[in-house]
Amino acid sequence: MLFTNNATLIAINGLAGLALAPYAALATLPVTCWVLGGALGTMPASLHMKRVGRKRGLSWGTLWGVAGALVAATAIWLQSFWLLCFATLVWGVYNAYGQYYRFAAADVSSPDFRSTAISLVLAGGLVGGLLGPALSRWTIDLAGPRFMGAYLALIAFALVTMVLLRFIRIPEPTAAERTASGRALGQIAAQPKFIVAVLSGAIGYGVMNFLMVSTPIAMRACGHPYGDAAFVVSWHVVGMFAPSFITGRLIRGLGVLPVMLVGVLLNFAAIGIALSGIAVAQFWWSMVVLGVGWNFLYIGGTTLLTETYRPEERAKAQGANDQAIFIMMVISSLTSGATVTTAGWERVNLMAVPMVAVVAAALFWFMLRERAHRKAAVA
Repeated sequence: MLFTNNATLIAINGLAGLALAPYAALATLPVTCWVLGGALGTMPASLHMKRVGRKRGLSWGTLWGVAGALVAATAIWLQSFWLLCFATLVWGVYNAYGQYYRFAAADVSSPDFRSTAISLVLAGGLVGGLLGPALSRWTIDLAGPRFMGAYLALIAFALVTMVLLRFIRIPEPTAAERTASGRALGQIAAQPKFIVAVLSGAIGYGVMNFLMVSTPIAMRACGHPYGDAAFVVSWHVVGMFAPSFITGRLIRGLGVLPVMLVGVLLNFAAIGIALSGIAVAQFWWSMVVLGVGWNFLYIGGTTLLTETYRPEERAKAQGANDQAIFIMMVISSLTSGATVTTAGWERVNLMAVPMVAVVAAALFWFMLRERAHRKAAVA
């Protein structure tokens, strides 16, 4: 349900922003505000759930989604660009809460099953990849000015999420977990494994967001109709989540670092495909491959992160990780709109290359470091 909403927002936010923005370069500002709301909400959401438990905290989080959708629909009715930006900022808080579904699964899983649990939770995003853009095509002109019906439809999915959460069994935090703080965040963050996990997740998400947010606008500039853009975004989200059915098993069989390295190579491949032309097929292939690469980096990074903290430290460690991801998404959302509307689709892809190279370098460094430590231990 979360990613049905997210996929719909991805499909329409940039175009709604372009329709209302006073300047074309501000077209992706509603997307940026959506991500900024997540960045502002992610640490408070994590600390809130530490106090009240996952189930109650996640349920409260859905109310932010209902509020955001109502304000967004009002913004479209009033044709107010800045109110739309505020609406997506509010909606971003719901997304901040929702990102902890994967950690809720990891928290209640055995260490051996953790990567699979994370993968299976994210596999639910496959429904969103298919349903979200299809929903936007059906509701975009359903009521009032264009886009208003699509925003109103999101309320139903937030309410369904609230109902489903009532049936989820998640142990309440113990009194010790509520009050204990564990090591300082700086000490946790100084671990090389933590650094690589956060860097891979944040840059991987940032690059994916940078290219994804630009795609509907780039396709429109290339003369492709909205239906083609929604089709490409839909399959991009499928690429993001469909591999989740096997990613956990791949991590258990091959190791988390090799799977993450494959994710980096897929990111490079997606950029190469995007630079090869502007036909719908090239947009489609690039976005699908990019989605699979993101999946390997995101699940791999999350799995790696769960090995860096104790139970009483999970709120601050998970919150710091997701805050870094959202900060990178804010930067990528804001710069993608300005880049694609002023410099073009090719420049967008070229700017992503050095960021992916940073992740590749970090993974190679950590793999060599781990190999040296194993040799030293044997000796």
